[in-house]
Amino acid sequence: MSPKLKRYLLIMFAVLAVWIVLFNVSELLFRWLVMPFRDGSLPIESDCGCGTTVSGVTPVGKAIYYFGVNLTQMMLLLVGLIFLVGIIRSFFTAEKTRAILAGKWKNYGFVIAAALGIVTPFCSCSAIPLFIGFVTAGVPLGVTFTFLLSTSLVDITDIIIITRPFGWEVGLIYAWTGLMIAVGSGWIIQRLKLEHWIQEWVYQVQAGAALQIEEKVTFTDRVDSGVTAVREIIGKIWYYIPIGIGVGAVIHGWMPQDYLTDLLGTKNWWSVPAAVLIGIPLYSNPAGIAPLAFALFEKGAALGTVLAFIMAVIGLSLPEMIILKQVLKLPLIATFVGIVTLGILIVGYLFNFIL
Repeated sequence: MSPKLKRYLLIMFAVLAVWIVLFNVSELLFRWLVMPFRDGSLPIESDCGCGTTVSGVTPVGKAIYYFGVNLTQMMLLLVGLIFLVGIIRSFFTAEKTRAILAGKWKNYGFVIAAALGIVTPFCSCSAIPLFIGFVTAGVPLGVTFTFLLSTSLVDITDIIIITRPFGWEVGLIYAWTGLMIAVGSGWIIQRLKLEHWIQEWVYQVQAGAALQIEEKVTFTDRVDSGVTAVREIIGKIWYYIPIGIGVGAVIHGWMPQDYLTDLLGTKNWWSVPAAVLIGIPLYSNPAGIAPLAFALFEKGAALGTVLAFIMAVIGLSLPEMIILKQVLKLPLIATFVGIVTLGILIVGYLFNFIL
């Protein structure tokens, strides 16, 4: 083992140790920081075990906690994922990936992408590195969107979390309809040929960042590729992330849950679109939204309304749209949101009508 390789490995292990510590202590740190905002009703503790919200504090405390924990963990995840994607890209040429999802398998690309999304759980912060990685490899735009939707809507963790309170029947319904939305949305976007609405700098990365497979490519070269990807991408997007999380923090701090329950706990025709509109800014993961959705279900909300609410929160989160603005132009984002929203509305009304 060369001295340079030893040095790289030591640095990587040290950085990984710091990364793990920061990720795991962020909740404790911000729980301590919001101590002055106690409301006296309950001891300060995380709700739902998801780490994104707390009870026992004022709305200001909830907003600070949500913003601090999510910003810290999202930035850590974003840096880690970009680094890993940069290394993974060094093993695959554009030609090899294109052969899988854009070549002889192109007719099955949407199904393959959706299936990969189920077993590869990523949060919204991974949207940019994943998108760039797929585009760089020559994967069709529609297939890329199918994967992004599948991995955010119906990864195996989401299904398990949703099945726990609702039961396996609802879990299967959610998984199936989520996959249909992912595949259908990707297929429509591919047919519309919207590649000209990708930001120009993404194509510059595509032209210069792909590392070809050769014998001379060493482990340190691959690490350098990951570091370069982090430096380039984070430098372009970092200031948009606090904006997106800040919107979610305001919603979490001041959105009255009783009002939300009253609004969606009905079977009126407008409950499904209302669920989608309310769900979009409520950035959360399934662990955070499933208990609230189940509470709505118990209070009389129709199953289709609840499914639409969960899908909007997870699949159309406002922070993710703000982050994606850095790689997509507004017309493409609007088209993507419109197609997915239509699919979610169809699911909501369909199951409200059937059940």
